[in-house]
Amino acid sequence: PAIVLANAIARIVDSRGRIKLEALRAPQITNSVRHALADVALKDGPEPGTAIDPDWGEPSLTPAERVFHSNTFEVLAWGAGNPAAPVNAIPPSAVAHCQIRFIAGSNWKNFIPTIRKHLDDNGFDMIGIESREYVMHATSLSPDHPWAAWAAKSIRATTGQNPQVLPNTGGSLPNDVFAEIIGLPTVWVPHSYGGCSQH
Repeated sequence: PAIVLANAIARIVDSRGRIKLEALRAPQITNSVRHALADVALKDGPEPGTAIDPDWGEPSLTPAERVFHSNTFEVLAWGAGNPAAPVNAIPPSAVAHCQIRFIAGSNWKNFIPTIRKHLDDNGFDMIGIESREYVMHATSLSPDHPWAAWAAKSIRATTGQNPQVLPNTGGSLPNDVFAEIIGLPTVWVPHSYGGCSQH
C-alpha cells in the first residue's frame, strides 16, 4: 500500500514540487502581479532546513512568484506501519494527509473530482480520498486597485520606505467574509515582521 500510494502522489506532483495536473495549477500571472513581485526578495530563515530552494516549484516563475502566485500540492503527513518498531511484514494500509495551497481564481471546487478521475484513469481506483468540510477561500486584490495604491502611498509617506505589495499571502485568514460575502476590497497591513505568524 505504501508503494501504491507513493506512486499515486507522484502522478499528481513531480519530484521538484511542480503540479502535473493543469486543473490544480494557479491561473496565469498578470502583469500587475509580476510587477509588484519584481522587487520582493525572499530571505532564508535562520533555522536549519529553512533555506529557500530556488529550483522548487513552477519553473517559469521566480521564487517570489512561486510563493505568492502559485498553487502547491503538499504532503503534510505520511504513515505506513510503525517506523519506530517495524516488523517483518508488509503494512496492510498507508495514509497520506495532503494539502493544496491555492490562490484566488483557482477552481478549488474541482480539485477533488479532478484528482479522483486522474487516479481512476491511471489504475489507482483502490485509493480513497477524503476531504475536510471547510475550505479556507483564497482572496486577492490587484496591486493596481485604487485602495491598494492608496494604502501603499500612505505607508510610503508615513514611513519613508517603499512597502512590499503582495497580491496573496499564505495565512489562513477568513478574508472571504469581507471580499466575497460583503463585496469589499480589502488590504491587510501587517504590524510585525513577516514570519511572526500573526493573523
